[in-house]
Amino acid sequence: MAHDSSTTAMMTTKKKLILSGLYLSKFDSLGVRKLGFDNFKEAFNVIGYALGSRPASIKNYRDEFDPLIQTNPRKGWHKRSTRSHILANFEEYNGLDFESFSAVVKSFFGSDEDAWGPTAPAEQRDEGESPFAQRLITGLAAEHYFESIHTEIPEFQGYVAENTTRFGCGYDFRLRTELNQEDFLAVEVKGLKDQTGSLSMTPKEYDVASVMRERFFLFVVKNFRELPSHEIFQNPLSGNLHFRRTERVIVQLSWMTTV
Repeated sequence: MAHDSSTTAMMTTKKKLILSGLYLSKFDSLGVRKLGFDNFKEAFNVIGYALGSRPASIKNYRDEFDPLIQTNPRKGWHKRSTRSHILANFEEYNGLDFESFSAVVKSFFGSDEDAWGPTAPAEQRDEGESPFAQRLITGLAAEHYFESIHTEIPEFQGYVAENTTRFGCGYDFRLRTELNQEDFLAVEVKGLKDQTGSLSMTPKEYDVASVMRERFFLFVVKNFRELPSHEIFQNPLSGNLHFRRTERVIVQLSWMTTV
């Protein structure tokens, strides 16, 4: 069965959640490691939030497929009949081999690990770290976590969030009130696998933070490995965080010819 990017693009979020559950049920801990996660909790947290859903959704779908999979030790939801749409997805996708199914799951997020190569950020090329997992933690999973919880945060009460990640403006979200559309808060979202870790800011992010000062927030989502939580740093360049400038020279090879 062939699945290209156009096929994935047409999938609903629900179908991606279902297939992620099937993948984790079918390939168990081998699938968890293939995606770069340390355990099932991390896989549920990161994939769930990255797809704009709840971590429990991934776990529930995995458990629902477990009775159909004979190669893992879990019984799953074996005391109830398998729902028809779950069975239909099982019959359609269970025949995929490990590498093909892994590629399908990664394609849900537009992932191409080869594209990272030597130019990937250092924190995403550390030994033992998966570019795919780290990309989701520092990107989609952290951003969607913020979107799911920002209305409950006292500092952002009364604000409407606009996702600006594609605009290259030095922050991920612009927060405005209905009464004042001119003045806004800027929120840059970062994600960490563990409770602590290193964060980096791009030159653009750093410059915007230095100009906006009290209106710039660094929103850090921590501990995707176990139970995500967050910490907020207002005006992060003037607080308890200490940033140091680093420079990196990248050598990029190319091959040229004349015609």
